[in-house]
Amino acid sequence: MAGSEPVTAPDQHRPGHRKAGRIGAVLSALALLAMLCGNHEGKVEDIWLVGLAVLLLAIVVGDAVLRRSGLRS
Repeated sequence: MAGSEPVTAPDQHRPGHRKAGRIGAVLSALALLAMLCGNHEGKVEDIWLVGLAVLLLAIVVGDAVLRRSGLRS
C-alpha cells in the first residue's frame, strides 16, 4: 500500500481553504457590527464589538498585503 502513494513534503499539506477563511472573517466582522443594534446600555460592549471587528478586518487586509508582496505563501 505505501508504495502506491505519492511522496510529498509536509509543507505541501496546507490546512483549509484561504478564500473561505477570508470570507468567514469578513462575515464574522459584519455580524459583530450588526450586534451594535442590541438592547445593552453600556458602551463597553460597543467598544469590544467594534474592536474585534476591526481586528478581524485588519488581519484579512494584512494577509492580503503580505500575499501580494510575496512575503507569505
